[in-house]
Amino acid sequence: MNWYEYLAIFVMLYPGVMAVYWTLSGMIYFLMWERRGDKPVFDETAPMVSVLIPCYNEADNLDESIPHLLKLTYPNYELVFINDGSKDATLEILRRWEKHSERIKVVDQKNGGKASAMNNGAKHARGKYIVGIDGDAVLDYHALEYIVETLEENPEVGAVTGNPRVRNRSTVLGKLQVAEFSSIIGLIKRSQSLAGTLFTVSGVIMCIRKDVWQQIGGWSENMITDDIDISWKTQTSGYEIIYEPRALCWVLMPETLRGLYKQRLRWAQGGAEVILKYSGEIWKTKNIRLWPLYFEYFVTLIWAYSLLAFTLVSLADMAVGNADLTLFKVGSLATFMAFLMQLSVSLYIDSRYEGNLFRYFISCIWYPYAFWLMNSITLIHGFPKAVFRDKSRQATWVSPDRGIQ
Repeated sequence: MNWYEYLAIFVMLYPGVMAVYWTLSGMIYFLMWERRGDKPVFDETAPMVSVLIPCYNEADNLDESIPHLLKLTYPNYELVFINDGSKDATLEILRRWEKHSERIKVVDQKNGGKASAMNNGAKHARGKYIVGIDGDAVLDYHALEYIVETLEENPEVGAVTGNPRVRNRSTVLGKLQVAEFSSIIGLIKRSQSLAGTLFTVSGVIMCIRKDVWQQIGGWSENMITDDIDISWKTQTSGYEIIYEPRALCWVLMPETLRGLYKQRLRWAQGGAEVILKYSGEIWKTKNIRLWPLYFEYFVTLIWAYSLLAFTLVSLADMAVGNADLTLFKVGSLATFMAFLMQLSVSLYIDSRYEGNLFRYFISCIWYPYAFWLMNSITLIHGFPKAVFRDKSRQATWVSPDRGIQ
């Protein structure tokens, strides 16, 4: 075979191979750790949990989300809202709710970005555990019990990430993201959790021990994705991070292609920044468990550029009538079948938490192509942006639909 055929095999089969790996390892995680019994029960002696909710221009969402947060069944928690210099009525709404409930504490600050708001909120937090969610997020009423149970039973675990579920599903894009969070993101996190490592906690629902937060110096305020950074900062400090799929959190996702691309580009750029930042720390033997994550990132990056090269060469061959699409067709079919298996298994697993998920099966069967295409484009675009961004500047708030604010 020539170089083009090897390139074609790599480009077409790598997504399929990873789909099979994620499916098998995710199923192992489900069978070994996820199929537990009843919901854990805590009394008033339970450790205090501080839920941090950083807010920037969240006036449209707070009156909907706060009543849900006050109904959490965990007996010992506080809600710390941080108003990060909002320009709308966010602060007024928060002050009103602060008078309504003793659980609510409001911290007001000048605009400094999400990481700054989280660090400021953590300084005011009284809890043993610090949970971070977005201002428009709605926690499942039992989410804190599952998070605390996981951390209490596993002292080697420094942080936990929960299970984000998409709230807005009226559009095709929303339905596709339901499939993505189940079949791709959920299975990847289950797979990585087998080794006690995660590429990232989810910024919309995560928990870190307060003493670990103090030890590592909190969230980095100059990184474009503070959630990815604190994940690697925690893990390179010797702690494990795991996924707790029973801790559900309902979140709003971008409903336009432009908003989705901006969100995923930020994720890609933030991931690259973190990979570069911790490149020296990773290779210490104490961090050997992180090597597979590091290796997988670069293989995926190489795959993205290989896909670009393969596409350009194929288009050139088609233009002169020399294109042989046999490998493309065989590879596409193999990848497609692997994804069908992945989608079926993931929807079965997540149906444990959300009924009737299989209604999204037909509308999402072509999603792997959209996901891998978006992933490759944002990696190609995001990696050089990460290399050349001025890290001395403080990161700013990002809205998926409106870009950097």
